[in-house]
Amino acid sequence: MEQVDLGSAAWFKSSHSNGEANCVEVAFVSVDVMPVRDSKDPHGPALHFPADAWRAFVAGVRAGEFPADC
Repeated sequence: MEQVDLGSAAWFKSSHSNGEANCVEVAFVSVDVMPVRDSKDPHGPALHFPADAWRAFVAGVRAGEFPADC
């Protein structure tokens, strides 16, 4: 997986986020890599997922494949 500089990344929360705890943020920095971090720890580590795996995950969430209480 490619190295990604997150120093100037613009991070986004879901439009469904209510601004409370338990949020994740994503940054669109590469067509190949999707970094994800805990919004409560913006200076902490970010997980890097292959972009196609992230898109599949989001599609599964939208399709209701995951219980709401997970």
